Amino acid sequence: MVKTSLDLAPFTLSKLLASSILDTRYAVSIFNEIQHPNLFMFNTMLRGYSTSGDLQQALILFNRIRANTGILLDQFPFISTLKSCSQGNAMRTGCGLHSIILRSGYDLSVNVKNTLLHFYCINGRMEDAHRLFDEFPQQRDLVSWNTLMGGYLCISNASIVIDLFKQICRSGIKFSITSSLCIFSATGDLKFSLGGESLHGYCIKIGFIASINIIAAIISMYGKTGHIYSGHKIFNEVPEKDVVLWNCLINGYAKSGLLEEGLALLQQMKLEKMMPNSSTLVGMLSACAATGSLNIGQCIYGYIKEKNLVLDEVLGTALIDMYSKCGCLNKAADIFDIMRRKDVKLWTAMISCYGFHGQAKKAVMLFYRMEDEGFMPNEVTFLAVLSACSHGGLVLEGIDCFVKMVQEYGFPPKIEHYGCMIDLLGRKGLIEEAYNLIRSLPVERDATVWRAMLAACRVYGNVRLGKLVKRELVESYDEHPTDSALLSSTYAIAGRLMDHKEMVELKDRHIFKEAGLSSIEMDSLGQVHNLGK
Repeated sequence: MVKTSLDLAPFTLSKLLASSILDTRYAVSIFNEIQHPNLFMFNTMLRGYSTSGDLQQALILFNRIRANTGILLDQFPFISTLKSCSQGNAMRTGCGLHSIILRSGYDLSVNVKNTLLHFYCINGRMEDAHRLFDEFPQQRDLVSWNTLMGGYLCISNASIVIDLFKQICRSGIKFSITSSLCIFSATGDLKFSLGGESLHGYCIKIGFIASINIIAAIISMYGKTGHIYSGHKIFNEVPEKDVVLWNCLINGYAKSGLLEEGLALLQQMKLEKMMPNSSTLVGMLSACAATGSLNIGQCIYGYIKEKNLVLDEVLGTALIDMYSKCGCLNKAADIFDIMRRKDVKLWTAMISCYGFHGQAKKAVMLFYRMEDEGFMPNEVTFLAVLSACSHGGLVLEGIDCFVKMVQEYGFPPKIEHYGCMIDLLGRKGLIEEAYNLIRSLPVERDATVWRAMLAACRVYGNVRLGKLVKRELVESYDEHPTDSALLSSTYAIAGRLMDHKEMVELKDRHIFKEAGLSSIEMDSLGQVHNLGK
């Protein structure tokens, strides 16, 4: 092109730039040599920065286009820059871009609106996303509906997804494979087996069943709704299975508590020379953690070593969580130490592990080490540290972490964080301070923080505050056997008897505490036996 001077022709130069966009450095070197780039060239570079996730360069180039008075903008610079904001979690920047779109009049474009919708959904701002969705009832298309449903799935609000799907059907819009994937996930989360089976039948009727993604979603749905054997029948009918289908089936057995069958499927994968990945094993390890199946968890770890699977951050986090909940603190620490690459979830899992095992000081020390090594904690990390401080009675350390979360990292405390602080103050006997903190909460209170307060009143025999808290629970929340039991214990510890009126009310309610259920792993096969019923 250089020899024939084709690099001077805008058309051929634009095509060269577009073909080089996957190699951003090479594309930039070409772009920098262009004296008068046109809008197509600017859009191509913006798309490249969006694909590579380079938000800073995307914003610089976007502002350069706006400053160029010789170029009339179209919708594509806004779309590419918004996608960069979505990938970079740049909420403020995206909101600023939204205001520019409104001023420039491109909010009338359905493509721009769908990209804005995706931006708000990916950042969890579903109220803003739904408000935007409602603003263009005549323009929205199937992409708009699918984007909004996907956003609600991300925040685990499956019931709204079902409602949106019903609206799609009533509006006469033909839903797509993407829509079906959202609904299968929602019906599984809600354990709405009848709805999932109905959609399964409809997908057979219209031909969607030919899609491997639909088959995977159906198997996953049956696993979530407790009909994993139906999912296995579908799995057996697929002639060529990929690792995703195996993962869905194994995770389905794991979620149904059928860990031995899941382990047998791993062996079957081995016989069929299908290489598993980290997702194959994470679901199994999570189920082992939930049921305390240490033997099966150790078998899975042995399988990882036998197959020389890469111990990535996801798999490492699942192993730490499994060993932690099965009571093996040292093994969890060993996994953490051998991990070459760590992310915030891995650090958080190990901090939670120390807190879970009563090693509050080690949890706090690991948190500070995490900061020293340049990792930025998130809200879950702070929740793990505060929970450890609460159970370990580390008041000063807990307050220090709480202040750090708000002032240094800018995370607004949620009710769970306040609950840890109230529990921490209550355990150390600072009952009045804990009560005043609940009264001054800037977020909506729930029954959990009040019950933590009531438990603290029981420990220190504070009948006066206990009665106030119990009254709050009765007036604002559903009655729970724990409330009356805690107040009765508070009287006992204080060396007092309940008033006759309170005793009569307690008997009249006929409140019974549900019997406990324990599980124990009793043999080498990893079978878990339930006791207590």
